[in-house]
Amino acid sequence: MISFPNAKINLGLNVLRRREDGYHTIKSCFYPIKWQDSIEVVEANSFAFHSYGLNIPGNTDSNLCIKAYQLFKKDFDVAPVAIHLLKQIPMGAGLGGGSADGAFTLKLLNDFFQLGLSIPTLEKYALVLGSDCPFFIKNRVAVVSGRGEILEPIDLDLSSYYLAIHNPEVHISTKEAYRMIVPKTLDKSVVDILKLPINQWQKHLKNDFEKSIFRNHPEIQQLKDEMYKEGALYAAMTGSGSAVFGIFEEEKEKDWRWITL
Repeated sequence: MISFPNAKINLGLNVLRRREDGYHTIKSCFYPIKWQDSIEVVEANSFAFHSYGLNIPGNTDSNLCIKAYQLFKKDFDVAPVAIHLLKQIPMGAGLGGGSADGAFTLKLLNDFFQLGLSIPTLEKYALVLGSDCPFFIKNRVAVVSGRGEILEPIDLDLSSYYLAIHNPEVHISTKEAYRMIVPKTLDKSVVDILKLPINQWQKHLKNDFEKSIFRNHPEIQQLKDEMYKEGALYAAMTGSGSAVFGIFEEEKEKDWRWITL
């Protein structure tokens, strides 16, 4: 059984406050995009995890695909499987690839073992894996708040535009990004901003991580500036970085990844 976890971009990302549990309260719009990993689950005599494609740094045991299986193994009498991950979404780029892998593994295992778990139940398991993971259970455009577990569907269709993404291959850890952030209140809600014409988003739709990340990595700001020079209606760093995206009315002859929305 195989599945194809996809990336997301953040349309705005505001950090509102630090919570007592150590997490932060955020507000953002998550928009799924067609940049995919692939995960296959097959029967096995003993549990195994294999990764191919992009090299995943760190301890393999911390991979969210493994943790997803362990969550179900703890609560259900599931048999051993082998999980094969083809990694194509860059890590440390703010595209949510790792979170997607974890959430899609939950959905895949739910189907593979015929557990019959509901969407809300899967979202609860996903939140144990990570703050961004619940979004990828439904995998639909949503305004995200709380630490990532509060999902509000929003009617936003960008399918008539082109999306350019460039990953400068600067790995920004979530820990590093949040250490430099200064929480603040919103002047205007993300929902209200997204109702404006796209060419007005630049004035109002902000990623709070850009100020500190750009200061430490000016090449990322240069990339955003370049997208605006090339005619982007809106451009921003996604998540806590370091990938930058631009929304265009037409595709340009630039060495960026172009995706139809």
